[in-house]
Amino acid sequence: MKSIKIIQSALISFAIWICLLVSVGQNSARAATLTEVGAIPQASQQTLYEPLDLESSVDHYLTSIPPDYYKIDSIAGLKKQLENPQTLLVDVREFSEYQLGHIPNAINIPLRTLAHNLDQVPPDHPVVLYCSSGYRSAMGVMTLHLLGYENVQSFPPSFGGWQAAGEVISSRSTH
Repeated sequence: MKSIKIIQSALISFAIWICLLVSVGQNSARAATLTEVGAIPQASQQTLYEPLDLESSVDHYLTSIPPDYYKIDSIAGLKKQLENPQTLLVDVREFSEYQLGHIPNAINIPLRTLAHNLDQVPPDHPVVLYCSSGYRSAMGVMTLHLLGYENVQSFPPSFGGWQAAGEVISSRSTH
C-alpha cells in the first residue's frame, strides 16, 4: 500500500511539473513585446493573465491514461507477455544494479538516460519496464507516455518480486 502511495505521489508530481512546464511556454507566447505599436485588443487582455487551472490539467492528463495501460501486475502476466517475441523488457535501474542480476533477456536503460535512448525503445512493439520496487518504472512509463508512446507498461512487482518468487536471475548483459 505504501508503494502505491509513493507511485501515485510521483505520478502526480510529474504531471504537475509537465503542466507547469507547458503553461510557462504558453504564457510567454502570449506576452506582447514593448516594441509592438498599438493597443492590445480587449480579448487579449482578458487571456493574458488567465490563471492556470492546474487541477483540471492534471485531472485531464491522468484520466486520459487507459486503465490497462500502466501495468502487468503478476509474474505469470509478465511471462505471458514475454511469450511475444516482439516484447522488449527494459530494466530502468542503474547499470551497477543490472550487473548484479536482472530478469533474463532484459536490456538496461537507466531511467535517467531514458530520453537519450529512445532509439532503443520501439514505438510499435510492446515494451515492459521494471526496476527494483516499481517507482522508477512508473516514472519511465509516464515519461514515455508523455513522449507519445502508447505501447509501454510497467511491471510493479519489479525485480524484487521476481527474485522473491524464486524466478531465474541473469547476470549476462543483453543488448
